[in-house]
Amino acid sequence: MLYPLVRKALFQLDPERAHELSFQQMKWISGTPLEACLRQTLPSKPVKCMGLTFRNPLGLAAGLDKNAECMDAFAAMGFGFLEVGTVTPRPQAGNDKPRLFRLPAAEGIINRMGFNNHGVEALVENVKRARYNGILGINIGKNKDTPVERGEEDYLVCMEKVYAHAGYIAINISSPNTPGLRTLQYGEALDSLLAAIKAKQHLLHKQQDKYVPVAVKIAPDLSEEELIQIADSLVRHNIDGVIATNTTLDRSLVSGLQYGDEAGGLSGRPVQSRSTEVIRRLAQELQGRLPIIGVGGIDSLVAAREKMAAGATLVQIYSGFIYKGPPLIKEIVTHL
Repeated sequence: MLYPLVRKALFQLDPERAHELSFQQMKWISGTPLEACLRQTLPSKPVKCMGLTFRNPLGLAAGLDKNAECMDAFAAMGFGFLEVGTVTPRPQAGNDKPRLFRLPAAEGIINRMGFNNHGVEALVENVKRARYNGILGINIGKNKDTPVERGEEDYLVCMEKVYAHAGYIAINISSPNTPGLRTLQYGEALDSLLAAIKAKQHLLHKQQDKYVPVAVKIAPDLSEEELIQIADSLVRHNIDGVIATNTTLDRSLVSGLQYGDEAGGLSGRPVQSRSTEVIRRLAQELQGRLPIIGVGGIDSLVAAREKMAAGATLVQIYSGFIYKGPPLIKEIVTHL
């Protein structure tokens, strides 16, 4: 594959412009004979998790295909599952530009996008139009202008709208780019949110005769005590899975680099070891009572194996995909 040449061209552009251009091209070739340019034939490596059977253990992490616009193109590349979003009840523009920065020396990315998306109804229409028939995770969040104390209302609205179309639903309470969102990871706020989500899941299960698992996505910037408390809450509320981790606010590994001090969440190789450590500690605490989906700095087969050795059942890539392209999917799935 010619990805190194493609990357060289794309890295000449502003990161957000490169993203938009890539998506325009993928949408243009989807469903045409040119889609063969993206297609990779990979071995079948089914994995059972959350009561679902995934084609292989490698997924696309949330944040790249926010509006579910390119599902068929990503599926052609060989992902075992896709997670789209984060989506909010109402469309929102996100934070002011520039809001996306590459750190090539560290193979990292800093973003402060702020849940820019076209709204949950637009995402559902895109999902309906897609040919993709694999497992689809839909990642949901709250609108920026919804007060944190009313945040659970936004999650329930999104659950109602995506439930029939999702393989699983991911609850994003760990983005650092929506003010106050991460407070939902703690104590009474977390218990209240999880109780409301489980009640809604139970209701929708009865109404639609379909059980859609719910996973909660957590931050890497948690203390030992906070991790233990979150694990306890997830178990008590019978949550189906946990996604570890989101981006980090820590800048210790990128200090002195261009854009290293930009506000936002840092992803890619700099979060790799911290994310793996969170997975390891979570696995010790959870004792197999719910599965872990590992994400954070996976940029090679070895990095993916480390996440699984630490306790992850499935893994996801984002920044590693930006730097390595579709060949990374083939490398991981073939040898994992």
